[in-house]
Amino acid sequence: MQEKLDILKKMIQESENIVFFGGAGVSTESGIPDFRSENGIFSAVNNYGYRPEMILSHTFFLTHPDVFFDYYKKTLLYPDAQPNEAHKALARLEKAGKLKAVITQNIDDLHQKAGSKNVLELHGTLYRNYCMKCGKKFPLEYVMQTEGITRCDSCQGMVRPDVVLYEEGLDEKVISAAIYHLKQADMLIVGGTSLNVYPAAGLIDYYSGDKLVLINKSSTGFDHRANLIISENIGSVLKEI
Repeated sequence: MQEKLDILKKMIQESENIVFFGGAGVSTESGIPDFRSENGIFSAVNNYGYRPEMILSHTFFLTHPDVFFDYYKKTLLYPDAQPNEAHKALARLEKAGKLKAVITQNIDDLHQKAGSKNVLELHGTLYRNYCMKCGKKFPLEYVMQTEGITRCDSCQGMVRPDVVLYEEGLDEKVISAAIYHLKQADMLIVGGTSLNVYPAAGLIDYYSGDKLVLINKSSTGFDHRANLIISENIGSVLKEI
């Protein structure tokens, strides 16, 4: 393990344009469970009769908003969660001028809370909400103060989180920015993700350098392409370096 950490440190020291690509595993260390995990799937099916991917789909949201909002408020909202060692280390790397962008599949704002500035949220964020009828914007606090379906206080339209649901496309501007940074990167650190969720995972293909580092407790579909694989908690690894 120490040998791998030494290699990672050397890679970072020799790099000037690092990009970090992260998934749910970055946030689990802050106490936010992965809804795609076995426990998350079991809980959703047991309590609602549907898998998380079904509940969090565009079609289900429109046809069963009551179930969607109940699941969403009870399962996805962790406003008291705090940045962990991984978030803090990445913010320090950015401040040092090494890290140029954080590309995240998470929707919890923890990278921003830790101090990261250039955060590209592939799947949006729970901290932005808007009325589908009049477009009025609402903070997360407004959503949490209401039970059941959240309604706009101006027009009574449904207020939805500004996240990308299943069946919905990713934001083109965010995708373009992510591709730009990945093409420019001289080092890519991928952490806390099995790289199974597409099209987000497919963005890795835009990196063509020779410093692809995978930090994840389980194997990924990109292991064969990695220059360094560390199968440990990402928080402890990044804290060390």
